[in-house]
Amino acid sequence: MTWSSKAEKWLSHKNLDKELKNLLLDMDRYKLEDCFYKDLEFGTGGIRGELGPGTNRMNIYTVRKAAKGLADYISQKGESAKKRGFVIAYDCRRKSAEFAMEAAKTAGMQGIKVYLFHELRPTPELSFAVRHLNAIAGIMITASHNPPEYNGFKVYGEDGGQITPSAAEEITGYISGIKDELAVQVMDEEVLKSRGLLTFIGEEIDNAYLEKLKTIQLDNNLARKEGKDLKIVFSPLHGTAERLVCEGLQTFGFHNITLVKEQAEPDPDFRTVESPNPEEHEAFKMAIQYGKRMDADILMATDPDADRLGVAVKNEQGDYEILTGNQLGAIMLYYLLSEKKKLGILPKNGAVIKTIVTSDIGRAIAEDFGITVIDTLTGFKYIGEKIKEFEENRDYLFQFGYEESYGYLIGDFVRDKDAVQAAVFAAEVAAYYKSKGKTLFDALYDLYARYGYYQESLQSILLKGKEGSEEIAGVLTYLRVNPPKEIAGLKINLIEDFKLGTMLDLLTGQEKLTQLPKTNMIKFYLQDGSWFAIRPSGTEPKLKIYFSVNSFSKKWSERFLIKLEKKVMNEIEKVRNLKK
Repeated sequence: MTWSSKAEKWLSHKNLDKELKNLLLDMDRYKLEDCFYKDLEFGTGGIRGELGPGTNRMNIYTVRKAAKGLADYISQKGESAKKRGFVIAYDCRRKSAEFAMEAAKTAGMQGIKVYLFHELRPTPELSFAVRHLNAIAGIMITASHNPPEYNGFKVYGEDGGQITPSAAEEITGYISGIKDELAVQVMDEEVLKSRGLLTFIGEEIDNAYLEKLKTIQLDNNLARKEGKDLKIVFSPLHGTAERLVCEGLQTFGFHNITLVKEQAEPDPDFRTVESPNPEEHEAFKMAIQYGKRMDADILMATDPDADRLGVAVKNEQGDYEILTGNQLGAIMLYYLLSEKKKLGILPKNGAVIKTIVTSDIGRAIAEDFGITVIDTLTGFKYIGEKIKEFEENRDYLFQFGYEESYGYLIGDFVRDKDAVQAAVFAAEVAAYYKSKGKTLFDALYDLYARYGYYQESLQSILLKGKEGSEEIAGVLTYLRVNPPKEIAGLKINLIEDFKLGTMLDLLTGQEKLTQLPKTNMIKFYLQDGSWFAIRPSGTEPKLKIYFSVNSFSKKWSERFLIKLEKKVMNEIEKVRNLKK
């Protein structure tokens, strides 16, 4: 169907939701086309998009369609799978509670048992609950750190991890078989309850999660000694993390916690921040004000669904500086491995998992302790997938997983990035260094002195809508066909094309196949070991460009990073102009 015929079908539907219909009637042709020119794509992260009417928006009909596709996929596994059921959770975003209930009512039509959290909860707790309840799948209604106009529908497998690409492909097949999203049937909530298909859950899962959280603490004595003195400022950025983070910190022995009150209450509009993303420095503005007033040791902020954690600490000038995901990950990793070695519990077959765009300082640290490092594609779902492989093959023992975009995992009782775990563990690390008269900033520079001054950055180009999507694809296609031979005065030695699954050595002309699943990303390695990578975002309408440099000179690393960024961004701008 053309976009216009889809729009006409929606407008002529006699029972169309009134709010959605009114929005459609107020739209001009351009906006109408953007709402219907494609269907929201279902991938390993489920679906995510702007709220509104149409097949390319998040609304009750696109949610029902996704839920029915998932329910059909589960139903073919048999009655035992249906009885194990779904766990459904949701965050504070607009329509989240409504979408969660719509998903439950859709699953109920298939006779599938549903465990629905009665109030908003973090994404990592959903992952935990799937495992704890032995459910067959999980659904999280969230758009993570996206702007307020977004929402999403994330799907989890029975291991508590985001579904694998193969499962996503099967589910997509069932979704594609649903020709009319407006005709998907749902069961009444009261009928669901009367048939025993809907159970509300909450505090009992919280308590079970908090018990498991205790298992990642490495030094109980440290918390008892330093817990009262370590001054913590925490902001949930209007999201779901307040209860579990605060109770988790107290369970670990940290009681000197100051909550950023203005950002403690859930708010779908995130009124006090431009973006509810702890990666954005502006999100820490209020936390820094609190920190200065009380001379805090560590500032923490979580995104709305509490799977990402940002941390700020004092630098050499006494100002609060926000650590990057690479930096905090390196600090936590070094503490974890060194403490486990000290305690005699560091396994010989231990493994650290990181993504291909995460800093290589993690590799240097882990290998220094004799620990294997495994790279995965970008996305924490691939880290969860590796943990599952470890369990099945028993070749490695998981120690730590992280990605540069503020996602960390210490204990594998959760199979997605977990800001609650990261917050309590970061507090323990901060307490350790405080006991040595150091800050986390001092700890970072100790690592640089030992392993080299790894410097990384990320640039993003926002390209919204149909034209933006086409431009992103065009830039990558051009660079794939016409790759640069040098950049910033250095030759490019290797080009890794993750879509083609190849690694090309420009010095020898030899090409070999890579082992990772295919994805639309290109990574360029310079002759000095620096690299940059280009990929479309999996969650936002952005082209993302990653940079990494390393040397034992702080000044050189910082200067070359700026130079590399400038040269690469200029090249991309030239390509964009060529395509216009």
